[in-house]
Amino acid sequence: MRSVAVYHAVDSHTEGMPTRVVTGGVGVLPGATMAERRQRFVRERDRLRTLLMCEPRGHASMSGAILQPPTRPDADVGVLFIEVSGCLPMCGHGAIGVATVLVETGMVEAAEPETVVRLDTPAGLVTARVAVREGRAESVTLENVASYSHALDQVVDVEGFGPVRYDMAYGGNFYAVVRTEELGIPFERAEKQRLLAAGLAVMEAVNTQNPVAHPEDPAIDVCHHVYLEAPGSGARHSRHAMAIHPGWFDRSPCGTGTSARMAQLYARGLLGQGQEFVNESFIGSRFTGRILAEATVGGRPAVLPSVTGRAWITGTAQYLLDPADPYPAGFTL
Repeated sequence: MRSVAVYHAVDSHTEGMPTRVVTGGVGVLPGATMAERRQRFVRERDRLRTLLMCEPRGHASMSGAILQPPTRPDADVGVLFIEVSGCLPMCGHGAIGVATVLVETGMVEAAEPETVVRLDTPAGLVTARVAVREGRAESVTLENVASYSHALDQVVDVEGFGPVRYDMAYGGNFYAVVRTEELGIPFERAEKQRLLAAGLAVMEAVNTQNPVAHPEDPAIDVCHHVYLEAPGSGARHSRHAMAIHPGWFDRSPCGTGTSARMAQLYARGLLGQGQEFVNESFIGSRFTGRILAEATVGGRPAVLPSVTGRAWITGTAQYLLDPADPYPAGFTL
């Protein structure tokens, strides 16, 4: 057996969405902050992301996280979030997966009934409160980064659909929130290809006609997520399909998307501080969210959200790269 690299990982899924937690083989990434590490990783080592996320080692909807030493004294672990679409500032389902893996593998000392793990992410400090019983992580509640409504009642001209209204919100990534009634497509699994194509068309229109940028971190400057809101959704229980670049649905209810959705609902006066909000994914899995407090982001009104979900370890692996492998950076089809 030959290999020029060996990467150790613990695989998990969070409410249906995979997180490949890379625990060894990468080394310490350069950078004074996790945001700087993310930028340098994208420029200098993106082939590692595609090797582990894309086929043949991953798949078209793969997601993961690379563990790192923290760059700040108030954090326990640094995390770089990777997926087929790129290197994310923050990933909610991924953070829940990471916290579960850290507790159940013993990489952090578990305490019952709650183990607190502070994650140093490119988007900022995220606190994971892991509910532990008999050594098992039963659920994880994330105290996410400040989230805010970027713009309400926006309109873009979408190819094949004409003018489409949407709200833009940030919860660690940017999300365009679109009602499926705007698109004239039934919210049904049988219509998944039409819904996905519509979400990608909205995404392209937003990034071309009305691009976004985070007021405090200009490197966060793209919308790669479209929240396709199901009919009948409200401020207590919302169903959605999350279309993600370059062309797949989030299987989980999406942690940063849940945060962005709460920020949008709060800005509209529909969701109050402390009220429970249930966000349901396209496959029926759920996260529970709450607004913990008000905040500001670049002078804009914002909220501090929490998101609760569950994850399960699915396997462990060592991923190798044979020097004769014709696909050393993986591939997409």
